[in-house]
Amino acid sequence: MNIPYKPLLPQTEQPIVIIGASGIVKDAHLPAYEMAGFKVFGITNRTISKAYDLQKQFKIDHVFESVADAVKNAPSNAVYDITVLPDQYIEILEQLPDGAAVLIQKPMGNDLAQAREIVAVCERKNLVAAINFQLRFASFVSAARYLIDQGIIGELYDLEFKVTVNTPWELFPLIKEHPRLEILFHSVHYIDCIRSFLGNPKSVMAKTAKHPLKKLSSSRSTIILDYGEDKHVVINTNHDHHFGPKHEESYIKWEGTKGAVKAKMGLLMNYPDGLPDVFEYALPKKDNEKEYEWTEVKLEGSWFPEAFIGAMSNLMRYKEGSDSTLSASVQDVLGTMKVVEACYVSSKNGGISFDEV
Repeated sequence: MNIPYKPLLPQTEQPIVIIGASGIVKDAHLPAYEMAGFKVFGITNRTISKAYDLQKQFKIDHVFESVADAVKNAPSNAVYDITVLPDQYIEILEQLPDGAAVLIQKPMGNDLAQAREIVAVCERKNLVAAINFQLRFASFVSAARYLIDQGIIGELYDLEFKVTVNTPWELFPLIKEHPRLEILFHSVHYIDCIRSFLGNPKSVMAKTAKHPLKKLSSSRSTIILDYGEDKHVVINTNHDHHFGPKHEESYIKWEGTKGAVKAKMGLLMNYPDGLPDVFEYALPKKDNEKEYEWTEVKLEGSWFPEAFIGAMSNLMRYKEGSDSTLSASVQDVLGTMKVVEACYVSSKNGGISFDEV
């Protein structure tokens, strides 16, 4: 079966101005843009030396001393790529030209109130604004979306994310101390991906937990999203599996009335080196429809860095008019942030007390 999954590229050149020079820019943004042939016009960062380091490594045309300097010198059709922490988003958005295209790093704010402020600024300035939820564009997600959209696995009734890994949080010093670590900075990807398939849930139940030997605010979560009586949608994450690779897991599984899809997310295992992804689908056998046969499909690219091509490409194509939908627009992602907020409310309030039953 031929499964189209690669993103369509823009038909016009739209130079990119990157605001921020963190590790994710070095490891994902710039390698992805280089693969896609996108032109990076310039970069700026508070610690300017980091911007110069990336300029040398990736042959970026310009380094700017400030956001204001970058905006002043950028071409009129520039796309701005904001890669800093959420606290700085609004200050930066206010400095962009009205009507500009901008891709903002996830999450869309530290909480729902901040998310709403970000949307308000983008709408007031008429920005063509999207959030960089790249998992929507990972090759294995795009392939699964094709099979589901074509009705090949029937009606989707079960969607599961399972992550049992040993995450080296020390690689993320800027977010390691955040009071909303696991759901806001990790499971938010899965929440957003689920919404891209099923829309907004009716309700949310969640519990996020600490590790007794770590100072992290949270590192394990269970989230149940209610999409009605015939659907089971769950996220289970455990970033504290320190017991070797034998029983590590990292996958997405879609089950439908006619078949199923499973994608191993190798990136999260043995991080940051990762393991290969595996994409499989199951359909009834031709000679016995009561039995199912799993087929593995080799896909090119992974979540990092290739999915970053899709996120930026969709924004560029929407800006030029060749895509009719901006997949992760700030308006759409407000729904993701509502689910995140609901998760924290649910986790804080707790379930039904044993003594109440």
